[in-house]
Amino acid sequence: MQLALDVVDLDASVDFYSTLFGVGPHKRRPGYANFAITEPPLKLVLIQTDSAARGTGAKGALNHLGVEVDSVEEVAGARTRLSDSGLATFDENDTTCCYALQDKVWVHDPAGAPWEVYVVKDENPADAQPATASRPVLESSPGCCPASGVEA
Repeated sequence: MQLALDVVDLDASVDFYSTLFGVGPHKRRPGYANFAITEPPLKLVLIQTDSAARGTGAKGALNHLGVEVDSVEEVAGARTRLSDSGLATFDENDTTCCYALQDKVWVHDPAGAPWEVYVVKDENPADAQPATASRPVLESSPGCCPASGVEA
């Protein structure tokens, strides 16, 4: 399971979550950190943003949610299952996001929170892009970014 949070002070947030979960970041890049926590099983992603965009409290914290899978075939299977269930899906294949090459499929929950099912195909691609690389796909898809402040 993946939880991606918007944070204003990346260094303070890395320190806090390192202490909370007892592990340091798996990957650290400018404006970005991710943790591969084994107990509890969680991929925690921190995405640096400014205080005006972030706001305060839990409402401004959520960037997106995700489920990491092991293969491109599992992403395709999730796409089919979600689409066959009547959900609008949005694909991103061979995209560089979160400083990794990924295939993913996006859906939105009833309140508009974005969820991704994704596979990391290359942890350190030559053309690595920050976590904001998916924003154009999400912002152009129906259900994205409701007035509740969820930022895709």
